[in-house]
Amino acid sequence: MTRRVQAVVADIKSLPDTEKLAVVDSILLELDRPDPELDRVWANEARARWQAYRSGRADHVPYAAVMRRHRRK
Repeated sequence: MTRRVQAVVADIKSLPDTEKLAVVDSILLELDRPDPELDRVWANEARARWQAYRSGRADHVPYAAVMRRHRRK
């Protein structure tokens, strides 16, 4: 960590929790920029998975089975 980052982290540690959350929110908004290429890749993947499911080529687990397994833990 650079000294600048260490100083920012130290400042953040001294903030009240609500202000820390505001900093986190601001950072996440800054990092979450739209990426058209990534969106295109995910859209293609979603279509391929949906087509595989609809045609019976995709393995799947019924919802009821997932819930039974989850409730046991």
